[in-house]
Amino acid sequence: MTQEAEVPGKRVLVLRPDELGPDDWKMWRALRTESRAPSNPFMDPVFTTAVGRVRPGTRVAVLQEDGSPVGYFPYERGPLGRGRAIGLGVSDCQGAVLRPGIRLDARRLLRSCALSSWEFDNLEAGQGVFVPHAAEELPSPVVDLGEGFERYRQRLRARSASFLRQTLARERKLARRAGEVRFVHDARDPDALRALMAWKSAQYRRTGRRDRFAQEWITRLVGLLGEGEEAECRGVLSVLYAADRPVAAHFGLRSRTVLSWWFPAYDRAYARYSPGLVLQLRMLEAAAADGIETVDLGSGPARYKDSFKTRDLRVYEGSVVRPVPGGAVHWLGREPARAARGFVRNRPRLAGAAARALEGVGRLRGR
Repeated sequence: MTQEAEVPGKRVLVLRPDELGPDDWKMWRALRTESRAPSNPFMDPVFTTAVGRVRPGTRVAVLQEDGSPVGYFPYERGPLGRGRAIGLGVSDCQGAVLRPGIRLDARRLLRSCALSSWEFDNLEAGQGVFVPHAAEELPSPVVDLGEGFERYRQRLRARSASFLRQTLARERKLARRAGEVRFVHDARDPDALRALMAWKSAQYRRTGRRDRFAQEWITRLVGLLGEGEEAECRGVLSVLYAADRPVAAHFGLRSRTVLSWWFPAYDRAYARYSPGLVLQLRMLEAAAADGIETVDLGSGPARYKDSFKTRDLRVYEGSVVRPVPGGAVHWLGREPARAARGFVRNRPRLAGAAARALEGVGRLRGR
């Protein structure tokens, strides 16, 4: 199903992800390289194609000049033309893939895609077409491993020697109390993946948040990406075992040089040993040995992220809204709630009270 439209100076073809050919994948990646943006796996055509297999409204606008592609804009389209970033809610890096120097008007691009709005919650820095429409700028912590794990560990020790010492002590204690500790960076263990999903679902419910793994499309997406073999975007399951029993695990996405921290969880029966922290430290060491230069921990506050990070990237939350009925529906349905969340998030006492309230809701759900 090919649709054609025009924006000034460009031809726009709207395709399903599975209609993109090998040349499109090659050009998509070449444009990312040309832009010098980090090779985040969420911005690779593999991720968009996988989302397209589980979300039927997924589309890609291919921007052409003189018959050659100069940009790709992936999105999901819903009722009344309401658009959203690919995998919104689980994707940690969003935006268009454009040749450097391309000038676009965001609302004209949306019109060419028959969209009344386009919502994002992890728009990457440098997306000049969309950043002016952001409602909030958020920190997204990362761990730099380009100088190797030993250099990172030295920096971690200098910044927080007690944190590193306590994490290593807990790993030794786990081994003494539960059995030999073993870590597998890239495990092919479906039982461990099922355990991870169960732990994570329980965590969502316990903290009063929506259970992502109760949504079939997310579970299917994780399965598809876990089966992939593409170097620029594939799932990686990392597992910490004690006496051959999984006690913590993480499922993330990696490219050749970037690992995106995605779904971490642990068995609460071992909580006293902080297996999640042990897992993360082991993962950073293994990732550095496997060519990873950056581990993107994703936006959202968490004390462990502050402990491990070396710096923050900036990401953006907001939406582009056109002055049409569907755009008005989007604005009324989303923007007041977004403004309220931002108000709370920027006030630590309110944010703490909100978190406690969510945990109370979670306890009531668990009864």
